[in-house]
Amino acid sequence: MPHAPEANEKIHDLSDGWNVTDGRHSAALPVPGDVHSALLDAGIISDPYWRDTETALDWVHETEWTATKFFDLAAKDDAPWTLSFDGIDCAADVWLNGVLLGQVQNRFLRQDFDAGDALVAGENCLKVVFHSNSKTAERMAAASDYPVPYIKWNNRLAHYNFLRKPQCDAGWDWNIALSPLGLCGPVTLKRSTLARLDDVMVRQHHAPDGKVTLELDLHYTAFAPGLVETDLTCDRKTVRHEAQVWPGNGKTRATLTIDKPELWWPAGHGRQHLYDLKLRFGTEHRTLRIGLRQVELVTDPDDTGHRFLFRVNGREIFMRGANWIPADALPARATPEAVRDLLTSAVEANMNMIRVWGGGQYEPDWFYDMCSELGLMVWQDFMFACNLYPAHDREWLDSVRLEARQQIRRLSPQPCMALWCGDNEVIGALSWFEESKANRDHYVAVYARLNAVLEEAIAEAEPDVAFWPSSPSVGRLDFGDGWHDDSAGDMHFWDVWHSSKDFEHYRTVRPRFCSEFGFQSFPSNRIIASFTEEEDRNVSSRVMDVHQRNPGGNSRIVETLARYFRFPDRFEDMTWLSQVSQALAMKTAIEFWRSSKPRTMGTLYWQLNDTWPVASWSSLEYGGGWKLTHYLARKFNAPVLVTAQPDETSGEIVLWAINDTTESVNLHVTACRVSMTGTITDIGAWACHCPTDRAVEVARIPLGLIKDDEFLNFSWQDADGSHIGDNDYLPRRPKDYRFADPKIHVEDEGESIALTCDLPALFVTLDHGGSDVWSDNGFTLLPGIPKVVHRIRARGGIHGDRQIRHLGSK
Repeated sequence: MPHAPEANEKIHDLSDGWNVTDGRHSAALPVPGDVHSALLDAGIISDPYWRDTETALDWVHETEWTATKFFDLAAKDDAPWTLSFDGIDCAADVWLNGVLLGQVQNRFLRQDFDAGDALVAGENCLKVVFHSNSKTAERMAAASDYPVPYIKWNNRLAHYNFLRKPQCDAGWDWNIALSPLGLCGPVTLKRSTLARLDDVMVRQHHAPDGKVTLELDLHYTAFAPGLVETDLTCDRKTVRHEAQVWPGNGKTRATLTIDKPELWWPAGHGRQHLYDLKLRFGTEHRTLRIGLRQVELVTDPDDTGHRFLFRVNGREIFMRGANWIPADALPARATPEAVRDLLTSAVEANMNMIRVWGGGQYEPDWFYDMCSELGLMVWQDFMFACNLYPAHDREWLDSVRLEARQQIRRLSPQPCMALWCGDNEVIGALSWFEESKANRDHYVAVYARLNAVLEEAIAEAEPDVAFWPSSPSVGRLDFGDGWHDDSAGDMHFWDVWHSSKDFEHYRTVRPRFCSEFGFQSFPSNRIIASFTEEEDRNVSSRVMDVHQRNPGGNSRIVETLARYFRFPDRFEDMTWLSQVSQALAMKTAIEFWRSSKPRTMGTLYWQLNDTWPVASWSSLEYGGGWKLTHYLARKFNAPVLVTAQPDETSGEIVLWAINDTTESVNLHVTACRVSMTGTITDIGAWACHCPTDRAVEVARIPLGLIKDDEFLNFSWQDADGSHIGDNDYLPRRPKDYRFADPKIHVEDEGESIALTCDLPALFVTLDHGGSDVWSDNGFTLLPGIPKVVHRIRARGGIHGDRQIRHLGSK
């Protein structure tokens, strides 16, 4: 067939100039953006995060809103014109010049509409009519053939499991329930002739000789038969071919081999080298930033059960990280600048993986670009969490199928992608509801339909990363209880928080990979001041309860303080001490599990960030400030770590060395006893060769050697004598020590702060709730040993509470 000539492609960006109204209130609507933020910017509503404002704004999500955009088109011909929305949240009708182009009900789909018949030369009027998300959910639930339960104790708004939008928009045990609606990405109008490029699926094939072949499936919509020229360029090499297209949907494949590739590595294991992959399909041009790496999920059987670990470029890597939730409950505030700050903080805390949790959203392209640049691998959930779902509905399931196809293809170029996971805790949810407990077979069958659609989408796309059916899970087609099985699969371990167990309970399990666990704290006093009046600053006030979404959460924080620490006199000290408690919980869990390497090969704590100012499990409070947990994460996530763990059988304290770097290291470890009176007594020094594949025992210290008023302090140096790190172990709970009142001398030079003391001080905090990032915080200060702390990143220069706090101080 002769080649059909291509006219120049025309793309019109329609993202600017939108306005939204409900007939009474009107505001400019930025794109991407949401109605709540637009109304807030226009002064129509007050800050949803202030005190208990939330429910007073329910009228916003209960109302129908119309977003309107006028645009001019100089000329209009009979060529195909496509109107595309990167995302519409969530139930809406799309109108162009009075013509209904389509109805949408899936926030996670790119929507492409044939706009040709409705377009006119001159002025055009584009409207998106948003139906109430909450009312739509109620209608869908009422129309269901059988009950589809949702977690009422977690969601203030009902039946959002019927909606394809972020599930946490209905609430959750850390989120405000605003149910935002709006336009989530660019709006474009594109003129095509022969064919339109829709999606690109990228795969990598790594050969034994080191060569990497890029395989691209180009998914298109053709409007006429013909030939389309395609070019693929990468690493100064170009391949060309012609694709025969026929009207309708189709795909063509293009390949390119890179002979001497430079590989992409996760943070801490090598460079994050990126290539520009340039693609031409007819007159359409795209540039994809890719990294060349091979990621494998290893689940081989072993003596314990089955391994669960990630192998990258042939190297088995321990994954250290946290769970990611949406960056803000108001989508307009989740800017690239705010997100980059959060992700940078993750890397600064020695993380190499985040899990994009299934109750949130598939993040925009630039989010994954940042992860790829920073070396943060992404465990990506499909967007299902903690509820049961209406997978009996064919139309609903077909929408999910298309959603999965689009998202798998969209994220396939990203080297940060490590795993696709079917859902979060949906298997566990089968045992949470009376309906599913009474008829489990029925609900398992419906769940299997959903999981099969996702697995089929993976099988169809053949991405170069693995699929895992659910989290937690022990493996494919296993619908049993994987929550308490630490012999295989990934594990969520919530007994310490939800069952009020002691921190030491973390040491009763050795997960193969713990993808969720956590402990709460209050935000800093600076953040609390941002949403409270003075009268609200009491742990049992109504406003503090509103900003705690987990039932009984504040009581559990306070009860734990009484279990481990002497109770503080002031509210301001309680908020700080809650962060000490949270940090101690995470230190206990992660250091123990890291000492179990290679049985355990990953720890992703819950959670990295907050969506609004709230008491939660996050280590970065709302706005990105570092809680004490995040400062301690720099240490317990350090690539080379020495930790002390009790051996209950022998009555000894065992020092373990862990090395997650690329090469084995030789360490010199020294330990001492430190008394509350300031006496430091050497215990011993040991040389240790630490390989990369396992934790190794350094020494055993009889517990009886450490007196009641003493704790263990130890440090380690490399073969050149350079200091690498230091750590503590308290044989008793902090409240059982009689902490003295040390005199701490502080010299503040602005960019550095020097501290010295006459008596030991633990969890010394010099900037509680500040914006800037310091080289250390929440550290141990030993008598006569100076400590210098440097500002390593300025984040706006807002100081928090610069009162020096430590255990034992009032």
